[in-house]
Amino acid sequence: MLQTKGLYYSYDGRNQLQFPDIDCKKGEHWLLLGQSGSGKTTLLHLLGGLLTPKGGVVNIDGTNIANMVGSALDRFRGQRVGIIFQKAHFVKSLTVEENLLLAQQLAGAPASKTRIREMLERLNVGHKHRSKPDRLSAGEQQRVAIARALVNQPAIILADEPTSALDDVNCNEVIHLLEEQAAAVAATLLVVTHDSRLKAAFRNQIHL
Repeated sequence: MLQTKGLYYSYDGRNQLQFPDIDCKKGEHWLLLGQSGSGKTTLLHLLGGLLTPKGGVVNIDGTNIANMVGSALDRFRGQRVGIIFQKAHFVKSLTVEENLLLAQQLAGAPASKTRIREMLERLNVGHKHRSKPDRLSAGEQQRVAIARALVNQPAIILADEPTSALDDVNCNEVIHLLEEQAAAVAATLLVVTHDSRLKAAFRNQIHL
């Protein structure tokens, strides 16, 4: 489902970040661990098609997204990949619910306020559906970002430090939700983190 081979990237054309080959099967849950500066976020952006590798292959369900560009890549990513960023990115003029509706629209999925409300309630932010993102706390923003990534039931879920702003209770709730939602649609889950609290929750681990 998610494979890489010979993947590397360079920001300056001289120094290269080389990454280990990855082979995550359909429905598997993986934890990618590494300290700050090890290239975790860069790797996640390569896997999600947000960066184009300088070399190597990123294969998602038989498609090498390293060869895709423009609207074709955007639509493929919107339909197949759910990304939870370390820093939430929202359209500030839209409410929480409208941001999630936009995610459905951009992926070509039917609008479903019922599913949106269900996801927000599950993450204890259902009462914030009419709020603007800048009225939320950091933890609330992170949970809304998780809801947005899951709303289209993607085949692959990529999460960049999804628990970094959460206390222990909400940390456990978020990981349980990610695993539950991934299992519901047999999605591949890859969590990128330096949060040692998550080590015990994942049998499959990659260390950078």
